[in-house]
Amino acid sequence: MNDLRQQPASFRLIAILLAIAVTVPILNLVVPQGSIFHVETYTVSLLGKYLSYAILALAVDLVWGYLGILSLGHGAFFALGGYAMGMYLMRQIGDRGVYADPLLPDFMVFLNWTELPWFWHGFDQFWFACLMIALVPGVLAFVFGWLAFRSRVSGVYLSIITQALTYALMLAFFRNEMGFGGNNGLTDFKDILGASLQSDATKVALFVATVLILVAVYLLCQAIVNSRLGRLSVAIRDGEARVRFTGYRVENIKLWLFVLSAVIAGIAGALYVPQVGIINPGEFSPLNSIEVVVWVALGGRATLYGAVIGAVLVNYAKSWFTVEFPEVWLFALGGLFVASTLFFPNGVSGIFKSLGAMLRRDQIQTREAK
Repeated sequence: MNDLRQQPASFRLIAILLAIAVTVPILNLVVPQGSIFHVETYTVSLLGKYLSYAILALAVDLVWGYLGILSLGHGAFFALGGYAMGMYLMRQIGDRGVYADPLLPDFMVFLNWTELPWFWHGFDQFWFACLMIALVPGVLAFVFGWLAFRSRVSGVYLSIITQALTYALMLAFFRNEMGFGGNNGLTDFKDILGASLQSDATKVALFVATVLILVAVYLLCQAIVNSRLGRLSVAIRDGEARVRFTGYRVENIKLWLFVLSAVIAGIAGALYVPQVGIINPGEFSPLNSIEVVVWVALGGRATLYGAVIGAVLVNYAKSWFTVEFPEVWLFALGGLFVASTLFFPNGVSGIFKSLGAMLRRDQIQTREAK
């Protein structure tokens, strides 16, 4: 019944996203800069970043909201997908880098590397990069999940382990000898699929691609949660022992959804990198994964559309606070989370549901009075 009630909200969200995918490019490319309706290219890229975060929030909501797995490591899957895209973009620079080496990225020349590492081969092809964007986070999630779920690690212990995994990867990627740019990461990208990343048209195309992939991921997640698998996931969340007693292989269900969620997070990272222009080990920071959980909690767990709303609202607030009151942002984020827990535990989506229920009651009372 909850899924049926969520459908109108889902339809409205998808309609808004598709409308944005049409309107924003027109306002950027067609409307002249002097007009008050013109949307700056910077704003287009900023919106694209927010919507990339929304895809990441969907990945977290799928496993936390519907399966009960509080993952504090999805920032790692996001960063791995981002690095896979960054490696492709670095290979596209060729001899246009500072050191004009046609094969080695600038940071490798600076560090006196003499040949391209084996794990960089193939990233000059877009299809190979796309494969790695899904495969690397997916394989890591499969190995981690297979070990954790078969050992029946759950609850706070699983959350701590996922956070430790993220922290370990962050420390590894900071090392220069790993071959991923060390502290500076990967940046100074030139083009993607032959199109300049500095072009307004390319930035708009990336934005539109992000919107369309967000809609596709949303529909996929909605199809899953409305299916038998989704009902089993909610049953596991609410009573894992009972589901296991009825004969279901709970660890397989957890593993499948956890891997899918990791792949979605990797795709989000891949969309994020060309729009922001950099990927560095800071994206592995455990704090980033915790922030994603805050987005989902504020938007509303187990609603999907709430995750999208929470990601956009919190990151818009972050952008505003870091410009106007940079020293206050972390306190504001903590305050938002506490306020959400105390005053609207179902998040922003819960407020919308309550308002909708009040309006329906008023309409019924009005009809009865007549």
